[in-house]
Amino acid sequence: MTSAPLVITGYDRRLAMVVSAIRAGSDLSEDAARVLAVRVLAALDHIPEIIR
Repeated sequence: MTSAPLVITGYDRRLAMVVSAIRAGSDLSEDAARVLAVRVLAALDHIPEIIR
């Protein structure tokens, strides 16, 4: 039996990039940085693309 391939979405890549940026500029833990990154991406996703 083979295992299912690991799928990394565009959202996962963006989340990892934001987590990395947050951790580089703060002393937050991985979990705290991930929670903050999810909120940052949610806020950015609500900005119309024309403005971004």
